[in-house]
Amino acid sequence: MIRKSLILKIFSAAYMQRWNDKLRPIELIELDKQAHKMFIAYFIGKFEENKPGFSWIEIIEGGIFEMLQRIVITDIKPPVFYKIKADPKKYKLLNEYVYDNLETIISPLGEDFCNRFKNYFTDDEPSINKKILEAAHNYASRWEFEIIERLNPNGYEVQEIKREFIERIEKYNDLEGMKQLALNSNYKNFIELCGHLRFQARWSHLHRIPKTSVLGHSLFVAILSYLFSLEIAACPVRCSNNFFQGLFHDLPEVLTRDIISPIKSSVEGLSDLIKEIEKEQMEKQLYPLVPKEFLPEIRMFIEGEFENVILIDGKAENKSCEEINEKYNEDKYSPRDGRIIKASDELAAFIEAKVAIENGAVSEEFQEAKLNIKARYNGKHIAGINFGEIFADF
Repeated sequence: MIRKSLILKIFSAAYMQRWNDKLRPIELIELDKQAHKMFIAYFIGKFEENKPGFSWIEIIEGGIFEMLQRIVITDIKPPVFYKIKADPKKYKLLNEYVYDNLETIISPLGEDFCNRFKNYFTDDEPSINKKILEAAHNYASRWEFEIIERLNPNGYEVQEIKREFIERIEKYNDLEGMKQLALNSNYKNFIELCGHLRFQARWSHLHRIPKTSVLGHSLFVAILSYLFSLEIAACPVRCSNNFFQGLFHDLPEVLTRDIISPIKSSVEGLSDLIKEIEKEQMEKQLYPLVPKEFLPEIRMFIEGEFENVILIDGKAENKSCEEINEKYNEDKYSPRDGRIIKASDELAAFIEAKVAIENGAVSEEFQEAKLNIKARYNGKHIAGINFGEIFADF
């Protein structure tokens, strides 16, 4: 079962500053970078998903494992990290240290998960899944670097870093998704818009530490949704659907901004109106940037993001979590659990409010959010997961 220690460890990526030895116009946060990386990995992966050895589960878990590794090793600069990685013996020792640091935290997820974590870093066999993650990692890092470069084009190391990014990204030109990002401005703009979610602060009207963005929040929800899916032994497609639905669920806010729940619920009909506006803006501005063959799936992730849905003969049907568990927990039905994503979304908001209070941001809004969310999940079970027990951990 997912415990408090793991949830807080994942959230700790919201404290981690990136490029903190460079002049930056904005704070660049690890949680945001990892979120942008997974949007990019999804885009590249869609072009590769029919190739031998491809696995969405390996991409999702690889992204989670790499983020946990990064949380532990914190401030090792990339050039130093790559030199360690090039030395198999030293890299093995580093990853043993990482696993020792995390073992107690991830062990409640089960022995199989722990073994997959360890094997991910010890298995040096090349795979399409690792290559996609590496390409996405470098693309997301370069995206951040271009922000820094604009501020200080002649700064120390800037031209050298730029040259290294060009060389690194060229290694992935055989991936069709990377070619398309280089050739098609619409696709590049889609990834750009996903990145813009990091400029939108959650709870923007309140002072808090750490400040999380809509982008970082989306990855937090996605990871929680995925881990809960593992807990109920969801089929692989259900696990990946729940992860990417969690990742994409707030994407419309890149066009409408983050409107807090109390405002949405305080005026009758406002929430439905906002949904209509979001859909209209997505049709005009965002959906045209996406390859047409990917659009049905992306729509599924974004529209009705908190609904439980299966596909039968290509048609969507709403089902309860219990029905999905009992009858439709198979890849052929492409199930997704909107209620798990909703619970993960509210758990993420609860953590944001709770941590803000603990860090000195004692406001009425955070206190109310914390108490109200916890009360809603008191004794509540969703898809066989005891969310009341999870909230009781806090």
